[in-house]
Amino acid sequence: MSDNESGDRRGIPTGVATGVGSWPGTDPREAAATIVGELPALAHLPELPARGVGSDMVGRASALLVDMQFDTTTRGYRLSARPGSTARRAHDLLRTDLDALEEIWETAGLTGTGRTVKVQSVGPLTLAAHLELANGHRVLTDSGAVRDLTESLAEGLRNHGAEVGKRLGADIVVQLDEPSLGAVLEGSLRGASVLNTVRAVPEPEALSILDTVVTAQSGPVLIHCCAAPPPLPFLRGSAAAAIGFDMTTVATGNLDAIGELLDAGKYLAVGLVPTSAPPTPPSWRGLAEPGVRLVDRLGFPRRTLTDRILVTPTCGLGAAPLTWARRALDLSREVARAYADDPESLTFE
Repeated sequence: MSDNESGDRRGIPTGVATGVGSWPGTDPREAAATIVGELPALAHLPELPARGVGSDMVGRASALLVDMQFDTTTRGYRLSARPGSTARRAHDLLRTDLDALEEIWETAGLTGTGRTVKVQSVGPLTLAAHLELANGHRVLTDSGAVRDLTESLAEGLRNHGAEVGKRLGADIVVQLDEPSLGAVLEGSLRGASVLNTVRAVPEPEALSILDTVVTAQSGPVLIHCCAAPPPLPFLRGSAAAAIGFDMTTVATGNLDAIGELLDAGKYLAVGLVPTSAPPTPPSWRGLAEPGVRLVDRLGFPRRTLTDRILVTPTCGLGAAPLTWARRALDLSREVARAYADDPESLTFE
């Protein structure tokens, strides 16, 4: 099966490779050209955090929110009453990134071909955990502010996906990044001072917040969590079509949680390729082995690797050297191709 002949179930291409989101460097056109060239079956709108304020995961959300604004503080980002320099910068950077992707997409002759493209955003729980109220406390400490922020993000992300889809003539998959999800559920976030604590958000409440954004999208949603370990049982209850995680963070004794995701009908974006170059250059075969052994151990047919799994780096590549970032995408494609072509023939010593 070629890269362009991926499976597509519930709008999620499977048996293919994709990136998590962030990319090294500051040149949006170069980034878009690399992503489109290396990931033809599921390209994504890259994020370039090296550009600074407004371009990191949380800062970019300022360009997506509807009728809400935030600006920078000495500690990070804070809600504000009116648009500030951070919001203007975030909007400008997002426009630049989308223009670059549209140009590359058109040059490659892909406009209107019905390909699938992925857009990413920080999820509502991580955003509420890292964004401050005017009083310096995390948004997460105010249920009303969390509700307003969640609804604003849900609408803004839906509008963003619609614009990207229209400009590229493509179907859209939305990815929500929730790296702080574990800390939110455990109540391990620090408050504004040592005397303040941030309560653990009960799972039903957290699930409602997350699903408010998921169900507002017009296309399928993938939730990515690179926390160690990822809260897979919690994510199984979400309305998302797919769950992404770093395979190296899942303990051997907790592999059944992955099987339960598959039993629940979820698709998996499995992080198999490291975000930094290991001492010994890896081969696609060595990186593919954990996925094959996983489905074998869980008793699923190897066709699951083709029908239910996407291959990704373990997390974003924003901090990686450019040479390794490109190699990581190449290895992801090689592993995905092996899974899609003939998974039954894969053998390991």
